[in-house]
This record gives sequence, structure tokens and C-alpha cells, in this order.
Amino acid sequence: MLKSIPKTLINRAEKLEEYYKLAYPKLAPMVKQCFLSTIETTVKQLEDGSYFVITGDIPAMWLRDSGAQVRHYVKFAKEDKELDEIIRGVLEKQMEMVLLDPYANAFNEALNGLGHKDETECNDGVWERKYEVDSLCSPLYLAHSYWKETGRTDIFDKNFLNMVKKILEVFRTEQDHGAKSPYSFQRFECVETDTLPMEGKGNPVAPCGMTWSGFRPSDDRCIYGYLVPANMMAVKALSYAADIMNTFYSAENIGTECSKLAEEIKKGIENNAIVNYPEIGEIYAYETDGRGNYVLMDDANSPSLLAIPYLGYADAEDEMYRRTRSFVLSKENPYYFEGTIAKGVGSPHTPDGYVWCIGIIMQALTSLSREEIMNCLEMLTATHAGTNFMHESFDPNRPEVYTRPWFAWANSLLGELLDDLMEKEFF
Repeated sequence: MLKSIPKTLINRAEKLEEYYKLAYPKLAPMVKQCFLSTIETTVKQLEDGSYFVITGDIPAMWLRDSGAQVRHYVKFAKEDKELDEIIRGVLEKQMEMVLLDPYANAFNEALNGLGHKDETECNDGVWERKYEVDSLCSPLYLAHSYWKETGRTDIFDKNFLNMVKKILEVFRTEQDHGAKSPYSFQRFECVETDTLPMEGKGNPVAPCGMTWSGFRPSDDRCIYGYLVPANMMAVKALSYAADIMNTFYSAENIGTECSKLAEEIKKGIENNAIVNYPEIGEIYAYETDGRGNYVLMDDANSPSLLAIPYLGYADAEDEMYRRTRSFVLSKENPYYFEGTIAKGVGSPHTPDGYVWCIGIIMQALTSLSREEIMNCLEMLTATHAGTNFMHESFDPNRPEVYTRPWFAWANSLLGELLDDLMEKEFF
């Protein structure tokens, strides 16, 4: 893939390995290769000098995944020119993709026509055109983090401005999906979670402030189009956009628009996505339609309800989050599974009963309990099936049975967790 790996990342990975040899020996064989997995195996420089990030075993670049895959590298970019160029290149590629088609979730490295052939308004640069709110949030999270960590501002050019305008336009349009949206999606001869009902428009929703999403971060369709954790991510992403716009594009007055939309979406969440659950109290629903219908569950893929503090929407101590978390990490959540070796959040995207590595890692990243974090680490070291890599999901009774052996997002998230624990001197 890349001709060379940025030296700063190699040095950090070696430091992590040495740290965990003493602090938690079972993690030592995992930490270096998971920390470096994305940069070693999924990032490539294209002929035009731009950078393309595949997910792993799928040769396409997802907006959401690519941002998540490089997130743990951003803080090192200031001290490494080579890494800085890569992060900047990934951001530029994300901008290019949003401007090519803001409704697409995954893209080809060239206008080669590869990928899915669905009933939707597609083009040759798109691998898949499932509209997911979090896809448009990812570049805003990455850009804001890159700016704050490195102080670099030259990324904020006309393309960035046009991308923010396009994101605002789509989020605004999808606040009234039924009346204003041009988007529809149908896939034929597939499982029902891969296509939208109602001739590709999705189940009916009522305008309520939130912005509509066709699909979840698992790439499964939404039952009700207001996907709550994705809307929470949008609130934070728009606040990041407002910060950037007010600083570098103040004459455009777009920062005010970003803040206004963020407030509308947040009000929509707080007025329409809270449910009183027996014996727990008020919690956030996973999805709603603005008409009083809800889906009460969580999915391991982020943005998720479990990830609310990670997304920056609320603190880990927040009472509403604590109650929601207790629901998510219990059998009340239909996608929380327990086995003899592990337990955690899964997904309807994978076989029934399978636990997701991302779910366990996110549980640790958002935990306030040392004991809970230690339990998560123990499960992660016991379920990699001898590969020392994370997988997508696994059978918690037989972890040698798993899906997706090359899933870079999960590897990056483990790298982020273990780097964070070392920074905090957890051991």
C-alpha cells in the first residue's frame, strides 16, 4: 500500500508494545499490529497524489469508516510531516467524495463503475449509495480534530466551504424527507435490510427537527428514519463546522446556519426520542419516526447509543446516558448477547448471538468503572481466535467462529483504546 510508514507511528506502536508487555502481557502481541493495521494495510496513495482508505476486505472507501480508521493517528500528525500529508490527503478525498455525491456512503478509488448496481441515482465513482447521516458527519469530525491537533489551516479552502454548504443543504432537505427529498434507494433480490420500502423512500416520518437517515452505520436500513445516535453525531459535527466557519469563513455567515441547525436537531432529539422504559426510567430510543413510534435497541456500530460520550453529545456521567447505557448493556436490548467467553452488543447485520469487537471496545472507551474496563480487556484478549487482530463479530461461545478477518475500523478502535489507557496511566 504505502511505500513507507510514518516513523512517528512506528515509534508509538513500539512504545505501546513495550508498555503492555509489563502492564498487561496478553495485550502486547495485539497492540502494535492493531494500532498500525490501518496505516499498514488500508491506506494507499493514488496517482494524483490523493489518499484512499479501504475498509479492509472490501476495496472501497466508506466516509464513516475512513474517518474512524485514522482518528487515533491525528494527534501525531503535528510532529510528522509524512503523517500530516496522509491525514490531509484523506480529508481532501472525503471532501471530494461528499461533493461527488452527498447521499453515498462508499466510493471507488476512480470513476470505474465498480460496486453495487441499485435503483438509485448513482455514478461511476460510487461503490454504494446508502444514505447515512453519519457519513456526512465524519469529515467534519476529522477536519476539526486535525485543525485542533496540528494548528494547520490550509485545509480550509473553497472545497471545504462547498462541502459544508452541501452537508447543510442535505441535512436541511432531510428534515422533511417526505416532501423535499430527491433520494430513494431500492435493491432487488436481497435481504430486506438492504433496501428501503415504500418504493425506495422508506417508512413515513413526520418533520420534528431531526434529520432523516435511510440506513444505519451497519449499512442496514432504518426502520424509522430518525436514527437518534446519528442525529446526536450531527449535532456535534455541526458545532465543529460552526467553529470552523466562524473562524475562517466569517463573511459567509454559515457558522450561524450550522449552529441553528444543530439546535433544531438537538431539540428534535430531546422532544421526540426519549422513552420511559419500565424499571429503568427515561432513555433514548435508537430510532423514531416523529409520529410516536420507536425502535428500542442499540447496534454495536458507531454512532450508537453506547457511544454517546465518545461522540461528544453528552458526558459519561450524564443521567440520561447512564440509564440508556444500562438498557443497552442488558438483555432488554434485543442485540445484547451473552456467551460463555464474552458478552456485549451485537447487530442485526451479523448472525444472531454474535458479539461485535467494536461494541466491547466502545463499552471500555465510555466506561467510568475500572473493573468494567478490565473485563472488556479480558474479553478482547480471549476472543481474537489466535490472530491478535480484531474481527467484525464472533460467536461468544466459540470465538474462533467470526466474521470479517480484516476489519480495520475495529483494529484502529482497539489501538485508540490502548493508547488512551497508556496516556492515562491506567495500569
